[in-house]
Amino acid sequence: MSSKQSRGELYVLVQAILLIALFFGPKDLLGLPTKVNQTLWWIGQILFYLGIAIAIWAAILLGPNLTPLPKPKQNGELIRTGLYRFVRHPIYFGVILVCFGWAGIEQTLNTLVLAIILLIFFDLKSRQEEIWLTEKFSEYAEYKITTKKLIPFVY
Repeated sequence: MSSKQSRGELYVLVQAILLIALFFGPKDLLGLPTKVNQTLWWIGQILFYLGIAIAIWAAILLGPNLTPLPKPKQNGELIRTGLYRFVRHPIYFGVILVCFGWAGIEQTLNTLVLAIILLIFFDLKSRQEEIWLTEKFSEYAEYKITTKKLIPFVY
């Protein structure tokens, strides 16, 4: 499939592989002994469930604009209300929280490294998505200036 016809299928495939590795892969490739820190475990639980709630809420706000692919739908519209007032990619933000929450729950080097890789991946994926959004919506350039990308009030 040529890049002109692509809707971002490869991004979805890589994302699925990384998430499967995070949740179902080996807990710690190095076999390091782990002692569970209860504070980190509780922080992980909070981030995990908060991330799920944010991702679901953001998906609901998108309504018929929701697509698993990063390229916006032909008949889609730009959503700038709700969570989208604070962050341009709240579903990604929610999934990032889930990943770091899981790392806090599991407390292994492998899960932490995969959570960091997923954060970097979502930054890269959102760059391509924003190229397509800018092409589709003339107001997206201004939205990028006024709204953080992946982490509300931070980045």
